[in-house]
Amino acid sequence: MSREQTEPSDKSISGGIDYPAPPRKQRRTLGNMVFATDKLLLRRMLRAVGDPPVQVVLWNGQEISNHQGNAIARVIIRDRGALFKLVSHPELCFGELYSAQRIEVQGNLLDFLETVYRVWLLHNQGKMGKKQLAPFYDSRRNTLSGSRRNIHHHYDIGNDFYKLWLDERMLYTCAYFPSEGTSLEDAQLAKLDHVCRKLRLQPGEKVVEAGCGWGALALHMAKHYGVQVTAYNISTEQVAFARQRAQAEGLDGQVVYIEDDYRNVSGEFDAFVSVGMLEHVGTDHYQELGEVIDRSLKENGRGLIHSIGLNYPRPMDAWTERNIFPGACPPSLAQMMQIFEPFDFSVLDVENLRLHYAKTLEHWLQRYEDNVDRVTEMFDPAFVRAWRLYLSGSLTAFKMGGMQLFQVSFARAGHNQIPWTRQYLYETQYTPSGASNGKL
Repeated sequence: MSREQTEPSDKSISGGIDYPAPPRKQRRTLGNMVFATDKLLLRRMLRAVGDPPVQVVLWNGQEISNHQGNAIARVIIRDRGALFKLVSHPELCFGELYSAQRIEVQGNLLDFLETVYRVWLLHNQGKMGKKQLAPFYDSRRNTLSGSRRNIHHHYDIGNDFYKLWLDERMLYTCAYFPSEGTSLEDAQLAKLDHVCRKLRLQPGEKVVEAGCGWGALALHMAKHYGVQVTAYNISTEQVAFARQRAQAEGLDGQVVYIEDDYRNVSGEFDAFVSVGMLEHVGTDHYQELGEVIDRSLKENGRGLIHSIGLNYPRPMDAWTERNIFPGACPPSLAQMMQIFEPFDFSVLDVENLRLHYAKTLEHWLQRYEDNVDRVTEMFDPAFVRAWRLYLSGSLTAFKMGGMQLFQVSFARAGHNQIPWTRQYLYETQYTPSGASNGKL
């Protein structure tokens, strides 16, 4: 008998039937066909995302590149299953596979993400497809119970984790850099003062804050502008931290932190402010938010909303929404107007701080990497890699213009105590030694 005929049989077919194994030559042919199919799928996926200049290395060592000598990074795919998942849904599955170490990026991760992002933005398919999906987007809904669940997923993973890479005041929103060389601590303090000046706060006024984070803005308003603040938040760990800080600074009689949903705000106030909460509200709840603001503001009331935003309506990217920020839905400016228009609020000023957020994320990412060993002690490797990708991807999105940061100031339509120019924002200059005294 020939050698090909003496190859062992294959019982891998269901039922355990003893089928003869195909001859070795035939198996080589089948293997080549499978590999050719793998390459075809991969090339199609690369074209679908704009054909970025990367070199892809498969689990068997085979390399694929359409950019000879100019690859920005090497992407290693560890198994065929990872390839199939990546091809089926690149936006969702890349992050999941990267976190699970089934995909590796050799080279600078930021350079890789920026390169892929740039060519993806030039590809109309993704943009138009997301525009078409936007009206039907209904992720993890931000109902009263859903919002608590979503916020708990992201913010209640431990204050000690966030302390590793945020500034000393625990501000988890875009900083304001008077100059590129400003430190993160000073830039966050400058942001607090920038917001307060826009609100034109005066001593003795009452302010309501929706979504107060770890409490820094409320304390700053009370301490430096002499106002009374009622701040709402549904993150248990953040509220506990904020209350401790208020007591330590002797401001617990001037600032009240309430662990409750913004929809339950009660009372009348001179100013409404929300920094970094609107992303979690969901556009289908914007009228509810507008109603809250309308019933809360006095006749001379004014407000400010600070939010991550988009140039056009679309869903949050699938991986971030599923794994990092459930329920997140950054709005376009047109969508934000759904808060103001039904209640005849006048929009006074719109400022885009996109590059300030990119700079903020540079600081956060560097601090995260500086403390990655401590993060590894707290969480599993998948978490460590997921948050590296999240911070890196966010930095890339703001730098490349895929994400915006809007500050929108508004007031009652008949309120005429409006600054004649924007000069008031800069007359009282921020200095590292402290904030302004609140006098405009």
